[in-house]
Amino acid sequence: MLIAVLTICGTASSASCSSNEDNATEQRNISGISDKVWAFSQTHPDGFTIDIRTMTEPTEGIAVSYAATQDSHSRDQLDRVVSHALQHEGYVGGCYNSDDGLYYFDSTKLFPENDLKGALQFGKENGQRSVFILSTHTDIPIHGKVAAILDRGTILFGTTGDYRPLSFREADGTYWGFGIDVANEIAKRLRVNIAFKKTSWPTLTADVLANPQMFDLAIGGITITDARRETMLMSDGYLANGKTILCRASEADRYKSLADIDKPEVTVMVNPGGLNEKFANENLTHANIVVHQKNEEIPSLVAEGAADVMITEITEAPYYVQTDTRLAAPLLNAPFTRGEIGVLMQKGHADLLQLVNLCLRQMKSDGTLRKLHEKYGLVYAYE
Repeated sequence: MLIAVLTICGTASSASCSSNEDNATEQRNISGISDKVWAFSQTHPDGFTIDIRTMTEPTEGIAVSYAATQDSHSRDQLDRVVSHALQHEGYVGGCYNSDDGLYYFDSTKLFPENDLKGALQFGKENGQRSVFILSTHTDIPIHGKVAAILDRGTILFGTTGDYRPLSFREADGTYWGFGIDVANEIAKRLRVNIAFKKTSWPTLTADVLANPQMFDLAIGGITITDARRETMLMSDGYLANGKTILCRASEADRYKSLADIDKPEVTVMVNPGGLNEKFANENLTHANIVVHQKNEEIPSLVAEGAADVMITEITEAPYYVQTDTRLAAPLLNAPFTRGEIGVLMQKGHADLLQLVNLCLRQMKSDGTLRKLHEKYGLVYAYE
């Protein structure tokens, strides 16, 4: 009996020592990693997200902090953050707070950039104010415009539906065009449904600024201008643009410059309320300017002789030249203006602007945007 008791006690003592040694080794490992993270933080005052298993910074993903390590700051509290991270995804985020002079750390979960909805939901559950997209260094608020769209499950695009081949609405209500395809790509990358709302060039600004909102974004042949940026937000450009003309193919040699158009005997037709009408009024002081309500009808009216010239864009003109042999665009390669087309939205929705720009950058880098340019025969960029 005595031997048995001694054996049992000896075994228990050995197990206890082993456990203590393991704990001490684990703590040393944690402390060593913490030292490395702390040293890294001192050279990254603007913040970072790091994989503590490899001590490397991921360049893509959506970083979201855990509530369990909230408000951990300075070196003395870093061990618990590292310990938590090692038990979970292995990522630690940090940022210096200039208000109190402390460096704060969090155990972080990394989501794929195509799972923003999951990241926002996790952030909401963990009491966060925002999530952070690593590739663009942008914060997306937990309760911002993007979150509202994701909760709704549908993104709403306003579009004129009268601008082939960028945005056209068929009689049955279906939309097609380059801008429509871009909108569908944005919706797909956000993993939400899409719906299109009718707007018009004369009412575009009022419709974008309407309260309550008629739609989240406007798309389809909308040129980026300083005037629009004064009252609204515009995305990065995704299509080169510029003013040019359509005329009858039989008279293509007649128009070699803007001066050839600006004559009393030339009738110029434009659609109302947009930049085409503005350009004509500002640059054609001698020509006869006629405003026609339906943009999509103007090319045929020019071909039939109701007008001599249509002021249009280099994005629109090639489509009509290809589909109507009576028409020509003699100044297509020498546009009167140069600019870009973008997505329009209300001010105050910076998170939505950041996300749209992220989608456009992804579409440029993965070749999606170039394929759409080729599909519609559009200029990818100015050479």
